Amino acid sequence: MKSNSSPRVAGSRGITLIELSVVVVVLLLVITIMFIGASAWKRGSDRAGCVLNLRSVQVAARSYQNLYGYQYGGRPYAEYGTQDIARHLFEKGYIEQGLYDQARGVEPCPGGGSYSTTAADVFPMPGQLYLQCSLSAPDAHAPDAATSADW
Repeated sequence: MKSNSSPRVAGSRGITLIELSVVVVVLLLVITIMFIGASAWKRGSDRAGCVLNLRSVQVAARSYQNLYGYQYGGRPYAEYGTQDIARHLFEKGYIEQGLYDQARGVEPCPGGGSYSTTAADVFPMPGQLYLQCSLSAPDAHAPDAATSADW
């Protein structure tokens, strides 16, 4: 018995230009999403590193203040030729060289901002930070007020 169907004709192999274009567009979209996600992750990690630096210096300053009996708003005794609190913290081993350089403004914060103090030789009042980051407003390089109240 004969079949009425015609024999199959071998089709062309490969992909069409439309299929190739779709694949390229999908790959470009995935790469774009990855770059956006990576930059957001980088900003978040920079902010976290900055807040950790602020916290480390703040806790060191409060520990130093409590250990030596200084009052809020008071000044430390002149040691090492200065009353600079960051210098005292570094010389007595409360902070490392990197944090000391950042507190002095020599090294930037992880996000590229700079640290400053309102008064380098005055212990801050409760609820105030010893160091401030220049990126605190645009990139939120500052701890939440509720979190930092007990530092």
